[in-house]
Amino acid sequence: MTSCKITPVILSGGAGTRLWPLSHPGMPKQFHALGSERTMLQDTVLRAKDSGALTFADPVIICAEDHLATIDEQLAAVDRAAAQIVLEPFGRNTAAAAYLAAAAVRDLDPASLVLLLPADHIIADPESFMRVIAAAAKTAASHIVTFGIEADRPETGYGYIQQGDRLDEGVFAVRRFAEKPSRERAEKYLAEGGYVWNAGIFLFAPEVMLSQMAALAPKIAEQAGLSWSRAANHDRVVRLDAEAFGACPSEPVDIAVMEKTQLAAVAPCSMGWADVGSWSEIHRLGTKDTANNLLHGDAVAIETSNSLIWTDGAPVAVIGVDNLVVVSTSEGLVVLPMDRAQDLKLAIAAIKALREAKA
Repeated sequence: MTSCKITPVILSGGAGTRLWPLSHPGMPKQFHALGSERTMLQDTVLRAKDSGALTFADPVIICAEDHLATIDEQLAAVDRAAAQIVLEPFGRNTAAAAYLAAAAVRDLDPASLVLLLPADHIIADPESFMRVIAAAAKTAASHIVTFGIEADRPETGYGYIQQGDRLDEGVFAVRRFAEKPSRERAEKYLAEGGYVWNAGIFLFAPEVMLSQMAALAPKIAEQAGLSWSRAANHDRVVRLDAEAFGACPSEPVDIAVMEKTQLAAVAPCSMGWADVGSWSEIHRLGTKDTANNLLHGDAVAIETSNSLIWTDGAPVAVIGVDNLVVVSTSEGLVVLPMDRAQDLKLAIAAIKALREAKA
C-alpha cells in the first residue's frame, strides 16, 4: 500500500460570536473545551495522526496575530508544535486562507496533500475520518475533495452538497452546492437522498488549489499570493504583508472556487461531526440531567427543563423555566429561548451599539 503524505492546515480564525459571551474576539470558541476535556483546537491537532497508509506532517495553523500566544500555549499543553503559524493581519474569509494553505504546503513539501480543517469542529469518530481521508486521497491528487456529512435529520443550519457521478470508491463528483434550506426543502433533501451536509473540510494537492484559484478567483490569488511572497518569516511564524492582504477580496472558498470549478468532488461520511455554532447545538451534543438540562459551572436548575445554564463565575440559579439558554461569563450575560439561539447576533449588535454610544 502506497503511503500518502498529508499536511493538516488548521483554520483558527473567526470570533465565534454565536457562542457569546463565552466566545469573543479575544478568546474565540476554538480555544475553549466544548467537545471534550481538551480545547477544540487541541482536539483538531490531535486527530490528525498517522493511520495506516496516511502519514501526517506537523500542522500549519492560520490565525489572527492576537492569538499567537494562546496557540503556542495550547499546542505545548498537548506536546505538539506547528510547522508554521501564519498570522493574518485581519480576516479575509476562507478563500484567501485556502490559497495561503496551498502556498504554505507547496513551499514546505509540494508532494504532500493539504487537509484544510476548521479548528472549531467536533469529530466524535476520528477513526472513520481517517478512513474516508485515505479513500479520498487518490482523487485529491487531481480534484478538490470536500467531505460531506451524511444527513440524519432535516437540518436547516447547514449548507448541502448534491452528489453526482462516482469518481472513485466512496468519492463522487459534486452536482451542485445548495444554500441553507428551509425546513420543507431540508426534508425533501433527506427523503430524496444523495444530499450531504457541507462540512467545510477539504483535501487537495497544493498546485490543484493554486491553479483553480488563479483561474476562478484571480484577484484573491493575486493579492493573497503577494501577501505570501512579501511575508516576514521568523522562527516558523509567518507574518503576511498587510497592504497586499488588505486588498484581497473576502469570499468563502465555496463561492470563490468550489461552486465554479469542474474539479469539485465530495466524499460522503459519517464520523460524529458537528459544527458547534450555537448554544442550542452545545445543548444537543452535551450531557444532560434527567430534565434534559445541560448545566456547567455553579449552575442550579429548579423545576426547570430543556435548558442550558452555563456559568464560568458566580453561581447562577433558574427556577420554573423551560427551553431557555442562560450563559454568564466575565464578558457578559445572555438569556434567550433555546429556539432563538441563532439570533444571538442581535444581542451582539445591540451591545456593540450601546458601547459605541457610551464611548
